[in-house]
Amino acid sequence: MAVRQAIWKVGGAPSPLPVSSLPSEKALEEMIVAAPAILDDQWMLVGRQITTKFGGIIDLLALAPDGSLVLIELKRNRTPREVVAQALDYASFVSSLKSEDLATIYSAFAPDKDLATDFRSRFGTDLDEDTLNGSHQIVVVAAELDDSTERIVAYLGDRGIPINVLFFQVFADGDARLLSRAWLRDTVETQANAVTAASGTSEHWNGEYYVNFGQSNTRAWSEAVEYGFVSAGGGSWYSGALKRLSPGDRIWVKAPSYGFVGVGRVMGTAARANDFLLPTAAGDRPALEVLKAGTYHREYADDPEKSEYFIPVKWLGTVPLEKAVNEVGLFGNQNTVAQPASPKWRHTIERLKQVFSHWDAPAS
Repeated sequence: MAVRQAIWKVGGAPSPLPVSSLPSEKALEEMIVAAPAILDDQWMLVGRQITTKFGGIIDLLALAPDGSLVLIELKRNRTPREVVAQALDYASFVSSLKSEDLATIYSAFAPDKDLATDFRSRFGTDLDEDTLNGSHQIVVVAAELDDSTERIVAYLGDRGIPINVLFFQVFADGDARLLSRAWLRDTVETQANAVTAASGTSEHWNGEYYVNFGQSNTRAWSEAVEYGFVSAGGGSWYSGALKRLSPGDRIWVKAPSYGFVGVGRVMGTAARANDFLLPTAAGDRPALEVLKAGTYHREYADDPEKSEYFIPVKWLGTVPLEKAVNEVGLFGNQNTVAQPASPKWRHTIERLKQVFSHWDAPAS
């Protein structure tokens, strides 16, 4: 059924806020440009009103932390079904964009600014031209959504096409206007579909998970080995992917800039830092009391979106950072968790199994 939302004013006699509207969908675009977090606080806007080589115009273009592109189309006066078809057409253009094309698009969007410099300032990591636009996803922004569009997007998403709909609704509270939003599909699933689609192969996923462990002053691989965990945080784009892991899953862990450092079995589900316990000689204690070598986003401990999340792991084999496996031809990706379906991933697993000889040992 079509997406609908309601907001109620809290009180002894709760009352619903009446549905209102924006003056135009152009007003929504202006709001998004002024405050991109309205869409997603993990995206960086890089372009607006971009003319394609087919003559169409892309409303907004954004970069995700892994350098993948997010094509954003506002419904405007088109029917929801039309805008989905239009977005799919534009995606073929977006998929062909090179680093120099994106630099040109960004210079028009933010004159006198540099894409690489601003990307590093925004995400704390360098923009890798080799992986830039390695994948992309499509987001349709709509003030209303019909059953037909929901069925079309669900059909595409279930078949691995990285498409989602962000539904906005406006409510009146006296003279004020409140904007609410709801995603049609799980954003983590859409992100995962983008990574899988980028492999460009019909090869089946082999059941082995790739996990990125962001070694830095935020988290320490030595503590992950000592206490048995992997973690991610700072935003749902990073931590949400951990929720795809289930007990028993085998993970191969890579520390960016170092290489592959471990293989293990997942022993539980993702938990926020405030709720995650670690085994110590004095018994189980809260993770943030035990861990000292990293910040683990302590400043966001009470924020469910930005908090660090942990998953317990039984390590089957690990190496210190200085002995990380970093060879030409091994798989790499900046997403926290991935299910790669490519010959490169198959080759990576075969190679890592030679290094971590106890990769298939029981977790118990």
